[in-house]
Amino acid sequence: MSTVIQSSHGANPEQRRETGLSLIVIGFMLWFFDALVFFFMPAGARLGHARSFEILMGAVFIAGVILLAIGRRLRKA
Repeated sequence: MSTVIQSSHGANPEQRRETGLSLIVIGFMLWFFDALVFFFMPAGARLGHARSFEILMGAVFIAGVILLAIGRRLRKA
């Protein structure tokens, strides 16, 4: 996480803003796919795979939060 911020610290402000915006968009896309997983969760629960859906949803949500946080920090820097 700090590698992305450190590598872009020396970059010009416009490049940092673009990198931050890209990370924010990727974070929101992860949340979108997380919503798709949530949509299909009842089918997985009927098949007995609810635990794997829950683990996947949690991991994707956390990854989205991390990317959004890094993106916002880069855009403000």
